Amino acid sequence: MAATGQVFLLLGSNLGDRGQVLTSAREAIAEQAGSIGNQSAIYETEPWGITDQPVFLNQVLEITTSLLPEDLLRIILNIEHDLGRVRYERWGARVIDIDILYFGQTIMDSARLTLPHPRIQDRRFVLAPLTEIAPDFIHPLLQKTSSKLLQECPDTSAVSKIP
Repeated sequence: MAATGQVFLLLGSNLGDRGQVLTSAREAIAEQAGSIGNQSAIYETEPWGITDQPVFLNQVLEITTSLLPEDLLRIILNIEHDLGRVRYERWGARVIDIDILYFGQTIMDSARLTLPHPRIQDRRFVLAPLTEIAPDFIHPLLQKTSSKLLQECPDTSAVSKIP
């Protein structure tokens, strides 16, 4: 498969040295998954889902990869594991979380992976950094730009760019 651009990943961390964890994740992604093109600023964000936990640092990366979507997922899960991710509860605190938001215009729903990520439009902590680097990227199912999705996002949690 040829290299695919406009693969967007969301990084998040709310345990440990969050900034260092994001740096380590970026380095591992660049080594194992594909080259990093655009990257958003880092944002401090309120937890979503389970709100009684530490605040997150989040960042969106755009990568170019020659991997297939499920192969990329496997590598991402390995990176999370290597950085100390343990899955206790859905939406709970975590050292690192890496989500595939978009894989170009790919639409898929397998047992392991749904593309695009099914909750992009509901999460300000995803849309703010995504809109920073890809304001005009069009969601392949909703046919709306990142900017439009952010305008319409029902999530009111605090999302602040780290200077």
